[in-house]
Amino acid sequence: MRRTRSLLTVVLLSAVGVLLLGACGTLRAGSDGAATATGPTEPTGPTEPTGPTESTRWQTFAPIGVTAARLAGDRRTLSVDVEVPGPGKTCARDLKAVVTDTSDRTVWVQVTYSAPAGDTPRADCRTTATATAEVRLPSPLGHRVLSVDNFTAFTADDAAPPHLRLCGELGCHPAPTGCTPASYDQAVTALDVPNHTSRGDEHCDGKWLVFDVSSRMGPACPEGAGPGCGASLDDRWFFRAEKSGWNPIARGTKGGCTDVHAIEPAFPSALCAGLPPLKRSN
Repeated sequence: MRRTRSLLTVVLLSAVGVLLLGACGTLRAGSDGAATATGPTEPTGPTEPTGPTESTRWQTFAPIGVTAARLAGDRRTLSVDVEVPGPGKTCARDLKAVVTDTSDRTVWVQVTYSAPAGDTPRADCRTTATATAEVRLPSPLGHRVLSVDNFTAFTADDAAPPHLRLCGELGCHPAPTGCTPASYDQAVTALDVPNHTSRGDEHCDGKWLVFDVSSRMGPACPEGAGPGCGASLDDRWFFRAEKSGWNPIARGTKGGCTDVHAIEPAFPSALCAGLPPLKRSN
């Protein structure tokens, strides 16, 4: 009889234990030593890393742009300001400038930096920052042209030290104004006209200049094609000589000096009085 009661007691205690565990769920130790209940967590989407990881592959690039250059007092220590992805070394690092070649007229410098490889910039690297690279030239720059990355040129001529002067599309020393073919070519370059624009007769006195330009219009056609294929747009341009070169001051198609005198009465009548009116040719 006692044995039967003992067995019943064990069974009842086991049942109570099972019920208690089922009510409490799964348990784990909390940070404070107390038991805390855990359950399934909400799934989280992928997040973009905020910086390069150990597996980031770095690649060498040329700068986005070259904005300025300076020479120290020794005329050999060169500082070049460039645009790179930024800000910070998580976007660009290992910036350096190297002299790649020199000649009697030019010193060539190449600037490079490293950035995370990939076609799409990281979210935190989609702006640009200015960084400065330094290099010591083998000899003073003097009157030579400094060519950075083969696309941007500087010169110390007519510059305000320590800065170097950024050269324009016509080079560091464009052809001086004057009644010469090279000077006329420089004047055409200053105009907002299509490539391969042809130039007519020039009337020049060294300070003032006028000539006609003709720009082909419409589709490309074979030689001898009918009307419309040889259409061109003719304009007459008037210039004044300035330190930077020929500066266009007026344009038009009327005969004589009408167009230019409406803007610049000082333009010499001797250069424009006998000019015929222009019209679109077909």
